[in-house]
Amino acid sequence: MAKRQIIAGDGIIKHPQPFPIAVRIKDTIYSATISGEDPKTMKLPGNPEAEVTQAFANMRKIVEAGGASVGDIAKVVVYLADRKDRDLVNKEWIKMFPDESDRPVRHAITSNLPAGMMIQLEFVAVV
Repeated sequence: MAKRQIIAGDGIIKHPQPFPIAVRIKDTIYSATISGEDPKTMKLPGNPEAEVTQAFANMRKIVEAGGASVGDIAKVVVYLADRKDRDLVNKEWIKMFPDESDRPVRHAITSNLPAGMMIQLEFVAVV
């Protein structure tokens, strides 16, 4: 049995490079960067708010496919093309983690993202 359980399946975005979007090792899930692309079309939605919403939906789908829930996410790194989009991230953040006493840590970084993306997420979850 492989040490890593690859997280993949219907409705989960596929990374374009030769590695999985996420893996589970024992009780921990590690993701690669997660974009706001639609997992069916692999296209960006075309506006920043929809892209952020889709990125968070993709993160949820991945963590659940790994046998966990968003409540198991310990850390999220947010990569933004433009720091001004933090308000859009905060809106989705509060939706996903409504209890302010039970939220993961977060780090936001301004980054030169590929292919016109405005956001990417990366997380670690402990099941």
